Amino acid sequence: MDVLTAAYTDIGIKKETNQDSYLLKIAETSVGKIVLAVICDGMGGLSQGEVASASVIHAFSQWFDKELPVQLAKQDWNDIQYRWSRIIKEQNQRIAEYGHQIKIQLGTTLTALLLIDSTFLLIGHVGDSRVYRMNQTVEVMTDDQTVVGRELKRGRMTPEQAKKDPRRNVLLQCIGASKLVEPEFIQGKPAPGEVFMLCSDGFRHMISDDEIFHALSPQRLMDEAVMEQKAKELVELNKQRNETDNITVLLVKIL
Repeated sequence: MDVLTAAYTDIGIKKETNQDSYLLKIAETSVGKIVLAVICDGMGGLSQGEVASASVIHAFSQWFDKELPVQLAKQDWNDIQYRWSRIIKEQNQRIAEYGHQIKIQLGTTLTALLLIDSTFLLIGHVGDSRVYRMNQTVEVMTDDQTVVGRELKRGRMTPEQAKKDPRRNVLLQCIGASKLVEPEFIQGKPAPGEVFMLCSDGFRHMISDDEIFHALSPQRLMDEAVMEQKAKELVELNKQRNETDNITVLLVKIL
């Protein structure tokens, strides 16, 4: 398996700090190419959301460098999921304790994608950042863990109502501000030609899934320079449409 990747983040038109953090790592290993892509969208006063998102990113980076080689040798993919669950719960406790010390509530979403060559795919997810999968169509792989996302899933709200509902940013859980965090996990298998996109919620409020697919479908992303340019163009489109949040997007295309 080979991959093309791109990442882009922007503070946006209103925020004083960019509380989004991201991680993109690639390694050649005994079981093939490994890709880890992570987005965390922090929240909290006085820039502390940035601290929360950076803390989780650092924890996953440390796991990739120090623990993943041992877990790859075992080839026990469920063990990787178990370890991710532990990292998330450890971070939830650590960030909550830090917030208690400085008397500020802070937290972060987490959406992480791991590709183990062409044999295994793992997504770990807390909050309302997203993973999209694009081949012939576009698919949102993760559920938005928000009040509005829950109402949509239960059929109590239409997509049109959800776009205008003031509760669309109210999270059901996030790392650091929830007593108990129960991450969602998705396992699968990647396929050649697919594009995976991770984004913070600021990236997709003002643009449609059709616009995302039109710009980022596999046929259009011919090289990494094009991928970065397309990512920037969609970020700028969000800003032109008065998106007020931080905006971050990661792209991984499997060749």
